[in-house]
Amino acid sequence: MAASAGTALGPLVGAIDQGTSSTRFLVFNAKTAELLSHHQVEIQQKFPKEGWVEQDPKEILQSVHECVERTCEKLKQLNIDITNIKAIGVSNQRETTVVWDKTTGEPLYNAIVWLDLRTQSTVERLLNRIPGKNKSFFKPRTGLPLSTYFSAVKLRWLLDNVEEIKQAVDDGRAMFGTVDSWLIWSLTGGRNGGVHCTDMTNASRTMLFNIHSLEWDPELCQFFDIPMEILPKVRSSSEIYGLMSGALTGVPISGCLGDQSAALVGQMCFRDGQAKNTYGTGCFLLCNTGPKSVFSEHGLLTTVAYQLGRDKPVYYALEGSVAIAGAVVRWLRDNLGIVKSSQEVEKLAAEVGTSYGCYFVPAFSGLYAPYWEPSARGIICGLTQFTNKNHIAFAALEAVCFQTREILDAMNKDCGIPLNQLQVDGGMTNNKVLMQLQADILCIPVVKPSMPETTALGAAMAAGAAEGVGIWSLDPGDLTAVTCERFEPQINPEESEYRYARWKKAVMKSMGWETSEPHSNGDTSIFCSLPLGFYIMSSMLMFIGAKYISGTNK
Repeated sequence: MAASAGTALGPLVGAIDQGTSSTRFLVFNAKTAELLSHHQVEIQQKFPKEGWVEQDPKEILQSVHECVERTCEKLKQLNIDITNIKAIGVSNQRETTVVWDKTTGEPLYNAIVWLDLRTQSTVERLLNRIPGKNKSFFKPRTGLPLSTYFSAVKLRWLLDNVEEIKQAVDDGRAMFGTVDSWLIWSLTGGRNGGVHCTDMTNASRTMLFNIHSLEWDPELCQFFDIPMEILPKVRSSSEIYGLMSGALTGVPISGCLGDQSAALVGQMCFRDGQAKNTYGTGCFLLCNTGPKSVFSEHGLLTTVAYQLGRDKPVYYALEGSVAIAGAVVRWLRDNLGIVKSSQEVEKLAAEVGTSYGCYFVPAFSGLYAPYWEPSARGIICGLTQFTNKNHIAFAALEAVCFQTREILDAMNKDCGIPLNQLQVDGGMTNNKVLMQLQADILCIPVVKPSMPETTALGAAMAAGAAEGVGIWSLDPGDLTAVTCERFEPQINPEESEYRYARWKKAVMKSMGWETSEPHSNGDTSIFCSLPLGFYIMSSMLMFIGAKYISGTNK
């Protein structure tokens, strides 16, 4: 990884990878795709009320500045000239909604995170205006069902409930964007000429964007009552948007992709039928469907995969979205306190090698694909006196794999040609127990690239390939061959099917948990997600497994 003095590295490309849990800045060699250095900062998530998930946009921005500065320091220590960084790409958590004041540069409210559930009453109100209360009514235009997940309902909630935002809209001061827009605007000058834009992949996750005309849809904006003047300009995923300020002043920001599209590019899934699964806070399986949008009959989303240049074709993908993957490990650490680090979960699970009949459905934010069932809540079932924290750790990892199996089954039905292996990436893929479990539960090999930072790599590729930069070739013959680690299934398919059937039984039991009845505190929000739901389950488990849990914390 280190370069000796005088090494001719050639041009470098930086990538800002702003995720739900952390921010990173990574620098790659544009010729070899080698990762040279990076820095990571964890981001605080706030849970001010039941079901609410927020982040501070200023903290997100500050974390980017910190990561860029620290990575540049590390490069200098490696004797690498940072003036060789010729372009920067941005990859970001999608759907998360920010509104800010363009005259002061200040956010007008915390960012409402994609996992947030406060908008359920907004969704229900909007559904009442749709013929037959059909939540798929806008799917032919947007590829998305009406859900708390997407930006339009979050923005509608902000306009309904935050006086400062209503006033800023009336005064012509408000700007809306997903995290990419907030970062690009801030990093290209902010109130002093910052560029207010987004790319097609992020725009396609708002429910305001027509994925066929490739423009903000006036009728959708009218339905959600969103003023179009606050929306960012939609650009391709690979072009120069503006120039950086700060530590890398003057370097063009020339790539922008929502994190899952970035991972698809980073995995080099450029052909129709190629797919990848990313294990982050959530879990996201995307299959490239080429320049044709394919609509799912099995609960998957249709989304823009990428457009790698203004004059290049738009590619589409089918997507299976799982809300809680890595977040379940964070929950075991932060809420139950049965592990001190994410790595410890792998160790606990490996010690027992089985959940001993315990099944964990982490429906903390309802169920996403393929169910789209907002009434579901997290459950752990099959507990006995023998169950301990090791079995719960194993069941948590198994839950990630079962959820992937559900969306892969849906993908295979929609595409008609079953995948014969699964390409994977994301932070959780460092967990070898999880990867072996995934191969066992899918009954197909799981293939993990030796350099797992494919999300950042995809953003770097888009930035380096942009017109006016031109230092990274996306020609198939020029792409660097990737070395991979392979996990083969090690259990017989009958056992896999038995465990999967039990999981499906547990999923059914998680549904219909919440009703539309108001809470005793008068709050009509029906969703009880991360904070309260977590603590109820925490208390139950700590009571059941007290002797095991207390034994580890001495």
